[in-house]
Amino acid sequence: MEEQKKTQTEANKRWQAKNKERAKYLSNRSRARSFIRNEATLEDIEELRSLLNEREQICKDIINNTK
Repeated sequence: MEEQKKTQTEANKRWQAKNKERAKYLSNRSRARSFIRNEATLEDIEELRSLLNEREQICKDIINNTK
C-alpha cells in the first residue's frame, strides 16, 4: 500500500511538471472554491459577485467576437 502511494505521488509530480499551466489553474480554482465555502464573509461574497459578473461579461464578449 505504501509503495502504491509513493508511485502515485511520483506520477502526480510528473503530471504537474508536464502540465504547469493546467496544474496552476486547478490549484487556483480549488483555493477560490475553498475560500468561498469556508471563509468568505458577506462583504467578500458581494465583492466576488460583482467581480464574477464582470468576468462573465468579458467571457461572453470573447465568445461573441469569435463567432
